[in-house]
Amino acid sequence: MATPTVGPRATFQEQVLRQLGRDICTGRIKPGQILPSEPDLCERFGFSRIVIREAIKSLAAKGLIEVRRRVGTLVLEPTRWNLFDPDVIMWRAESIEVDPTMSRDLAELRRVVEPAAVRLAALRASDDARKALRAAYMAMERAVAGKGNYVKADLAFHAIILTACGNQYLRQMQEAMSAILQASFKIISEKPGGPAFSLPMHEAVCVAIERGDADAAERAALVLIDQAEADLSDRLQARKSVPATA
Repeated sequence: MATPTVGPRATFQEQVLRQLGRDICTGRIKPGQILPSEPDLCERFGFSRIVIREAIKSLAAKGLIEVRRRVGTLVLEPTRWNLFDPDVIMWRAESIEVDPTMSRDLAELRRVVEPAAVRLAALRASDDARKALRAAYMAMERAVAGKGNYVKADLAFHAIILTACGNQYLRQMQEAMSAILQASFKIISEKPGGPAFSLPMHEAVCVAIERGDADAAERAALVLIDQAEADLSDRLQARKSVPATA
């Protein structure tokens, strides 16, 4: 599974890409604005023109900007962005003022995709896939007990389901769905006791898939998504209540 361009070993180009991408996706640079000139960006970041140009190319490939002759580098409207790009998903989620439409739309997308994927996984998962799903659930259980990373284990759990469903198009969505889920899980996991509360819901999904019960798997997935949406809404409200620091 590919990961967004973050991390301590990011190249110079990735550092510029990440910062400008965050500035755009979190609204610090608004749609319709012109990015600073190439020399100005070189001065800001302390990198060469080649580094800046490569970052600009990457931003354009993600649909965030458009380079126009005699105008400059224009920041595009969100409707033009590649909303399934993992970096774009994560950058948008990093804003303290997460777009409420985004959180609603993510929950709706999960309801469209995940119950169907879980149903197919219950019908089609191999024995190895069922064992891997159980192992991922047990990793979540250990993480709740303080022995591991809960978000990482939760992502693995859902990724296994998308792979196990046996649909090539759903498998192609895995990278985008993983980024969507990661954005949500990072926020939800801030809720005290949240991971522990969600464990039985994940186990219900796991057991239904292990038993090959497609109806039960779909019902369990919907319960899990409903709870995740409620938790996400609660955490976003909590974020808004925290005074902004200077």
